[in-house]
Amino acid sequence: MKKSPPAVIDADRDIILDAILSASRIVAALAIRSLADTTEDVTLTQYRTLAVLASQGPQRLAALAEAVGVTPATATRMCDRLVGKGLVGRRHDRGDRRLVRLTLTREGLRLVDAVTERRRIEMNNLLGVIPEDLLTALVDSFQLLAAAAGEVREQDWTTGWEL
Repeated sequence: MKKSPPAVIDADRDIILDAILSASRIVAALAIRSLADTTEDVTLTQYRTLAVLASQGPQRLAALAEAVGVTPATATRMCDRLVGKGLVGRRHDRGDRRLVRLTLTREGLRLVDAVTERRRIEMNNLLGVIPEDLLTALVDSFQLLAAAAGEVREQDWTTGWEL
């Protein structure tokens, strides 16, 4: 039987939450800077859409809207713009032509890869100030957080997805 984790007192919980919120602001700032460095005019929400398609493969509009956290109407307008920019494509389902799946184009994948590489470089520079003995605990903590949020590992993005 699985043991419950020890209770964390409120003061410790606030310290933990403050640290995670600070880290999320740093990561968001890195994402915004990395996206701003591209030649593409893409919003952060549009980029998140591209990232979902890169990590989860072709999606129906409703599933994509849910994954990104927008309404289907908003997802439709956003995907229309991304299709117009050549970053997303629409494919009819082979089994049911009425179903349309949104897919990442090669250009969309190129953009996701470029932004990701910029973020990796900046994050690597930040990690250089953290003592080596603390990095393992940091990695373990972030992997648990990512798993709890349902994120896939970066290395698994687009594995097997047809572009």
